[in-house]
Amino acid sequence: MSEYNENYQNALKEYSEWLNSNKIDDATRKELEEIKDNKDEILLRFSGYMSFGTAGLRSIMCAGTATMNIYTVAHATQGIAELILSEGGNAAERGVVIAWDSRINSELFARCAASVLAANNIKVYIFDSMRPTPVLSYAIRKLGCIAGINITASHNPKQYNGYKAYWEDGAQLPPDHADTAAKAIASAHIFNDVKTMNFGNAVANGLITVIGKDIDEPYTECVLEQAVDKNAIRKVSDSLKIVYTPLHGTGRVLIPQILSRLGLKNLYTVEQQMIPDGSFPTLKNPNPEFADAFVLGIKLAREVGSDLIVATDPDADRVGVMAKGDDGEFHTINGNQMGALLLDYIITAAKNSGTLADDSYAVKTIVTSELISKICEKNNVELFNVLTGFKFIGEVIKKHEAEGHGTYIFGLEESYGYLKGTYARDKDAVVASMLICEMAAYYKTKNMTLIDALNELYKKYGYYYESVTNLVMDGLDGLAKMAAFMDNMRKNPPKSIGGFRVVSIRDYDADTITNLDTGDVTSTGLPRSNVLYYQLECGDVVVIRPSGTEPKVKIYFLASGKDENEAKSRADAYKNSMQELTK
Repeated sequence: MSEYNENYQNALKEYSEWLNSNKIDDATRKELEEIKDNKDEILLRFSGYMSFGTAGLRSIMCAGTATMNIYTVAHATQGIAELILSEGGNAAERGVVIAWDSRINSELFARCAASVLAANNIKVYIFDSMRPTPVLSYAIRKLGCIAGINITASHNPKQYNGYKAYWEDGAQLPPDHADTAAKAIASAHIFNDVKTMNFGNAVANGLITVIGKDIDEPYTECVLEQAVDKNAIRKVSDSLKIVYTPLHGTGRVLIPQILSRLGLKNLYTVEQQMIPDGSFPTLKNPNPEFADAFVLGIKLAREVGSDLIVATDPDADRVGVMAKGDDGEFHTINGNQMGALLLDYIITAAKNSGTLADDSYAVKTIVTSELISKICEKNNVELFNVLTGFKFIGEVIKKHEAEGHGTYIFGLEESYGYLKGTYARDKDAVVASMLICEMAAYYKTKNMTLIDALNELYKKYGYYYESVTNLVMDGLDGLAKMAAFMDNMRKNPPKSIGGFRVVSIRDYDADTITNLDTGDVTSTGLPRSNVLYYQLECGDVVVIRPSGTEPKVKIYFLASGKDENEAKSRADAYKNSMQELTK
């Protein structure tokens, strides 16, 4: 029997069990009957179960074991319930906070998760309406809960939804807890072993408590406390103009309110995108990393003469910016660049005021610009490099707090995620939007735009350029192709990339750092992960990792040079070398 047929037979068995179950609703049964003759569709939907990636569970919404629906959400929540109950003590009484975003079915899935936890006699706090992801992270800490659940697919297209699980520190589940939950999910039958109860009855019985503004205001105060200069915006309030769009998502209320409280008078919102709508009718992808997200914002910015455009993704944990240049056009400031600008702004302000602690530290992911390393080095700020996923930044904060030393000043990742302050433990586009607008105001007092500030940053620290290429490996054998590619890279490591010798290879899955000059092998000091990291003799870095949420392998090129042309030329050379290796 071929591998395809064997996999199909296993999927067909799951499909048949669903179709014949008396636990599924009529709409689900009708949907399944419509694909009864479609082998590929059955295989895609029933080829396994979703697994916790870098950002929890994520998939398209339809009937199946490998997709997002009320049954897989309930199944996953039963696993989370088992994890909580295994903690013993008062874990169940401490409870779980649940939030959701503007996506289709998000509220339905959130209530489904709440009903499962309540049936397991675990206290639940659920928001009265959609909220940004960082508000959930804050609420876990504020309420002293054992865990949290957020229903969101972040910046993915409209057909997706997702499930993020958090632990008591407000960060997403660490690897050991994610493994425990995954094992509990795997051992529970999706229909027979999942407990549930009526949502209304659970509320009436006190097992579910609805929360809202009682969390919003203290969260807002925590965000406002992170302002570097609370008067910066007021100094230029008559002339500073900013366009904001939440991309039909959750940032629509808190971000305008916070900017108003800091004195911003001229805030213009993209009204079509202020409407919460999980179908995202005005754009293809609700992702502030893509130029498409800014089309309506640019139109409005030109009409009103705005200084910059700020866009947050649907769950308001990522923020993208376009700033006006001297040419009058709007230019993208990418995630690496904005992170560097913010870090330099925070450090410089602290040094000028004499408040930069001797034990200050910042945290970035290993695929984030090496410009961050240079900024920290030049300013005597300790830098920690962690695996991709903001939960690992949260773990560094948690470790320093437990040890009683270290002053956290900033955490960032290249994919437009930033956090100042420790009130939350996930990236926060609310605080980042505030800081970006404040920084724009600061530079405006110096007759500089953020584009000017970026150019000055490169003059100060050297030119850095980053790019990423995606090797898409979709289809029924996508996972197998991704595994084979990574296996080949390990068996046949490159000796040079782009004309520069590879001097060190970090294999995070094997937990090894191999010095190719001496042959010495040491530990990475980080959790095991399927990532390869190549250090070149010039100091540049190439990183390869399979995506945790999409069927592709991502290759990051972190280049530098004496100027923009040299840095970009190096990045192109690295990309060409890797393309040759993948043929």
